[in-house]
Amino acid sequence: MTPRTTETAAGTTAETTPRSTPGSGARLAARLAGGAASGAVRVFLLLAGLFWLMPTVGLLLSSLRSPSDIAASGWWQVFTAPAQLTVENYDRLLANDTITGSLVSTVLITVPATLLVLLIGSLAGYAFAWLDFPGRDWWFLGVVALLVVPVQVALVPVSKLFGAVGLFETTAGVVLFHTAFGLPFAIFLLRNFFAEIPRELLEAARLDGAGEIRLFTRVVLPLGGPAIASLGIFQFLWVWNDMLIALIFADSQSPPITVALQQQVRQFGNNVDVLAPGAFVSMVVPLVVFFAFQRQFASGVMAGAVK
Repeated sequence: MTPRTTETAAGTTAETTPRSTPGSGARLAARLAGGAASGAVRVFLLLAGLFWLMPTVGLLLSSLRSPSDIAASGWWQVFTAPAQLTVENYDRLLANDTITGSLVSTVLITVPATLLVLLIGSLAGYAFAWLDFPGRDWWFLGVVALLVVPVQVALVPVSKLFGAVGLFETTAGVVLFHTAFGLPFAIFLLRNFFAEIPRELLEAARLDGAGEIRLFTRVVLPLGGPAIASLGIFQFLWVWNDMLIALIFADSQSPPITVALQQQVRQFGNNVDVLAPGAFVSMVVPLVVFFAFQRQFASGVMAGAVK
């Protein structure tokens, strides 16, 4: 330590040595330990993310290899032999009418089922949160009770009902089934979110002459955007990746992508040049939707966590 010179009242000078704070070493050690722990956590999360992405990367690289290369070695061989990569498998995929038609069928099922759940769930959530009508709490308890009803319980009775009204093996039937089983969770989520909106804000809008429809469209929907976006992502992923309902209720001549890939495995066990790119395309679409609305998803999940 460098001595510090001070002047006394008599005019003489004296050298003093600054004293070290007793807890400075402990604080420095705590900061170093915290930095090391934070670095270890980051490394662990990075490794976990790479491990989680490994199947996706493997599927992508497999879809870019020829069937003979896939049968001869693993997908990691492309790092030593990049000449194996080719887009011929995707050319065959686009030439396969079953796969391309199934992608169109999946879009025709997923988009309406998602939009209907968002629309009906938003209206019902607003009604349960801010409208007074007889039996409102009991009706809401009934909606919550429907959350515990498994899909498998309704397969047989709904199949008979759809068969009687002509909706069995139709796109409309699959959309209605997904909408019906997506609404309880949608109403429960949005009702709880809308209930957190300050009452004063709604009362001020009513004093300005806003009716219920205008109040819902101009005030509630903009404030509920993050929760609605989160719900839309959940519903989209559930419908897009579904196989059970599509296998039972969808048209066998134009099945969704999950059923079409399963049929390819059953009929052509070594048809890897179609299965690998088809499975990758089926995986990429939900990932694109998720990352496109990632900010809204995070906001919706965290909504209500803090005041």
